[in-house]
Amino acid sequence: MTNETPASLGYRMPAEWEPHSATWLTWPHNPETWPDQDLEQVEKEFLAIVHSLAISEHTHILVNDKDMEASVEATLKAQSVNMKNIFLHDIPTNDSWIRDYGPNFLVQKETGKVATNDWDFDSWGGKYKWELDDLAGTVIAEESGLHHFKPEIVLEGGAIDVNGVGTCMTTESCILNPNRNNKITRVEMKSLLQEYLGVSKIIWLDGDVEGDDTDGHVDNLARFVNPTTVVCAVEENEDDSNYPTLKKNYDHLKSATDQNDQPLKVIPLPTPGHIGSREERLPASYANFYIANKSVLVPIYDHANDKQALETLATLFPKRKIIPIPSSTLIWGLGGVHCLTQQQPAGQ
Repeated sequence: MTNETPASLGYRMPAEWEPHSATWLTWPHNPETWPDQDLEQVEKEFLAIVHSLAISEHTHILVNDKDMEASVEATLKAQSVNMKNIFLHDIPTNDSWIRDYGPNFLVQKETGKVATNDWDFDSWGGKYKWELDDLAGTVIAEESGLHHFKPEIVLEGGAIDVNGVGTCMTTESCILNPNRNNKITRVEMKSLLQEYLGVSKIIWLDGDVEGDDTDGHVDNLARFVNPTTVVCAVEENEDDSNYPTLKKNYDHLKSATDQNDQPLKVIPLPTPGHIGSREERLPASYANFYIANKSVLVPIYDHANDKQALETLATLFPKRKIIPIPSSTLIWGLGGVHCLTQQQPAGQ
């Protein structure tokens, strides 16, 4: 570790579509994450993610202990997963949302050297148990053998999205929330993002949407699909409780600029509307897709808008296979495909 920041040493956070050396996941194991749901069905939907990833890149999976490792290995073999690309790690966790507690990886511009940011994690403002998850991120950073930075502030991976060349999208409702870093100011957080992600421009969005226990992660709202293009979740039903926030974000992005003060191209992405029960709305979003080396894994919810979302993303990723991931059970854990994955970029 060092007191120097990534930006001062020429590091940047690559965009998700840049080549990966691996993807990290955590095998679902906590029944409290999916109350009243069949954990076998959760595993079935999770397996679709693993199966698709292992085709084209190394896939690291955290398991809690040796017994779980043996069980997971047997399950993967039974499902004909490409085991040559599977690597199991005995690192105990509370939950499966490795996007938020795992390290975020960086690449040094001149050398291609890979490093990590080991952010603090407090379970989205102390909402659930998190001590093992917070430690798991540190263990991954240390066991990777990579140079790692310790910003010593709370930041979840789902709260940021970058275009790889200098712009980061995030939400004030999440990363400026007092439940994360007390009363950190927007100016202070902007400086930290610039220094630890190697960006120069921050686009601030609104994350006030119903059913989201993360206080508004950007990976459910808007995502870069190339350096100059963003997809943004848009609700067509004006009576929907999320309509105002999503419209506000779309309008803001239409007038936003990138790190070179150039306008962005903004593509509307439909929402699946109200998914859940009468009592509880779930944070279902097609924006929670994951860009793998040769594919894009897109959550679907057995909804009429699934087809439109898949077609929209297919036009934006013509060289990648669009793979729908049934997520009607996974979403009851209040997260999706992107929340379950963390990319490690290719490099030295």
